[in-house]
This record gives sequence, C-alpha cells and structure tokens, in this order.
Amino acid sequence: MSEERPERGFVSAALTETAPSIGSSSMLVELSISTWTGRKLDKRASKDVAITNNADAGIANVHKKLLGNCDELTAVQKFTSNVRNLHYSMTMPWSDTGLRLLPTAQYFKYHRAMTEVQNEYGRMVQNFIDTYDWAISQSQARLGDLFSHNDYPSAASIASKFAFHFSYIPLPDAGDFRVDIGNEGNELIREHYQAYYSEQLTNAMNDVWQRTFNTLTKMSERLDYADHEQKKVFRDTLVSNVVDLVELLDVCNVTGDSQMSAMRMKLDDALRGVTPDALREDSFLRGETKRAVDDVIKALPSLDV
Repeated sequence: MSEERPERGFVSAALTETAPSIGSSSMLVELSISTWTGRKLDKRASKDVAITNNADAGIANVHKKLLGNCDELTAVQKFTSNVRNLHYSMTMPWSDTGLRLLPTAQYFKYHRAMTEVQNEYGRMVQNFIDTYDWAISQSQARLGDLFSHNDYPSAASIASKFAFHFSYIPLPDAGDFRVDIGNEGNELIREHYQAYYSEQLTNAMNDVWQRTFNTLTKMSERLDYADHEQKKVFRDTLVSNVVDLVELLDVCNVTGDSQMSAMRMKLDDALRGVTPDALREDSFLRGETKRAVDDVIKALPSLDV
C-alpha cells in the first residue's frame, strides 16, 4: 500500500553564488496576451444596490457582462488560458516580471507551438469581432434597464483590445555589465546580479524537480494496488505525462545536472514499451514500474521545509 510521503522542498545541486552560466543553453522569453473582458462597472446600479440594502456607498459594485455569455468571446478567453498553460509547461520560472526561462533545446518546439496558437488566436478574435454587433443586439433584452449603448465601443475599437506577442531575450551573465561608475561600483553590481542570477536559476531548476515529484507521485499512487484489491482507475495520460516528463528532464537540464540526467535515463528505461493497458492488466509490470518510479522519487534532491 502507498506510504504517506512528507512534503518536499527542492534544491538543485549546489547552485550557489558560483552558479554556472547558462547563456548558451537557455534564453528568456516573454509572452503577452491581452483580451477584452466584456465586463463594465455600472456605477448607477451599484449605487442603487447600496441604497436598496441600506448600505454605505461604495460597499457594493455591480459589474455587467456586456455580452452575456457570448460563446465567441468565451472561446477566446478559454483559449488564452490554455495558451498560458502551454507557455508555462514549456518554460521555467525566472522573474516576477513575467519573463520565463526557455531552454535552447526547446526553442524550435516552443516557437512552432506559439506561432500556431498565435494564428489560431487571431482567427478566433476575428470570429468574435464578426459577431460583435449581433451579440450587442442579443444583450439588450438580457440586460434590460442595465443596457446602455454608451457601454459598447465600435468593433474596430474592441479589436484593438486583443493582442498576442511573444519575444526572446538573451540571458546576460554578471560579466555583461558595462556601466561607467568605477571598478568598485561595477563589482558591487556584478555581485548583486550574480546573487540574483543564482537565486533565479535555483528557482527554475526547483520548478523542474517539483514537476517531477508531482507527476511521479501521482503515477505511484495510481499503480499501488494488488490483484485481489479493487483496481484504481487511471487515464492513459498517467503514462503519457511521465513520457513527457522524460523529455522535460532532458531539455530543461540547462545546468547539465548529472543527477537529473541519471533520473531521466532510469525513467526512460522503466517506461520503454509500457502501455496504459499493460499496466492495468499485468500486476508484475505494474509492481516493477511502481518500484522504479518510487526509486526516482526517493532519490530526488530535497530539503525539509
């Protein structure tokens, strides 16, 4: 049976102030997507709600859904969320400003994927714009007295509220600073940036370890049953997610971590030729796969938190 595992905090191997330069094995990428929310604060209605309920002004806010549940707009918004998830899955965290670390080995796959979804995003936005005037006419009846023609900009103005951009930025190292503040000032800047660089790189690698732990723990738990026990239901993605993880451990190993490489090879060997149906039907294979996965989990670098 599955044993209860403590929570883990992950640390990459010895990423200190001497963190390796990864400028040739990775780059920074920024994804910016903007959409129109289709919502607007109705100050008059907000005031009426406060008065009706004997509440202070400003306590309640009424936000109108200007187009109701417009399918075309909802589709764009859901698609945007999916694109961001794709972006996060193919990159690693770097800074609070939205920049993400993209391994060089992942560049072509990332660029193809983003180009495809960018084109699809444009098509979906145009589909919404084409139905915009019709959606307004449908909303008039739904909103009743809350409807106001002044709430609706022109279709051209609405179109300008949608945008999709992604850009790449070289990753500098501490030696790239060239500012005219004297040797002492330059050294202080280099030290400060090196500390920042090391911290961000540690966070990026920890993200990979955390994804590894989450994915493998789920597989281990779903494979933990004997023939005489009730079978645990799992989807085919239980296996495909670990296969994807093997690729992740390869392309995201921007520091050349030998431990990460060893774990990738162990998982690759354990999953080679394994299918979801085989795991469901073959108790021996299921047990062997679970043991291999558990061995990797136990070997993950960890720090008690």
